[in-house]
Amino acid sequence: MAQTAQRRSQRVLIDLPIIVSGESSDHGSFLEETFTVTISAHGALMMLATKVALGQRLILTNPANHGQREARVAYLGHPHAGLSQVAVEFARPAPDFWPLSSPPLDWKAC
Repeated sequence: MAQTAQRRSQRVLIDLPIIVSGESSDHGSFLEETFTVTISAHGALMMLATKVALGQRLILTNPANHGQREARVAYLGHPHAGLSQVAVEFARPAPDFWPLSSPPLDWKAC
């Protein structure tokens, strides 16, 4: 039986507000207020109305702590009701970016 690859950090299912900015697929700059579906020390899965491309660089701003991190688009889901699931990956782990009072234990090792 094939072994499943272990995640670098545990995911947390949580709806957090997030501001995403960058360049849209039509080369115009954008700033979109949206929300996460899951987060981890290494990135997030969020819902986005703006069309982006795999590998594209985005800036995520956390309105709770005004932190900013650059992230790369790692996955694009199919649009549903005008929004697409977009997974992003930070260049370096950033567990302190997310305002969790009790983050998963494996986040401390990042």
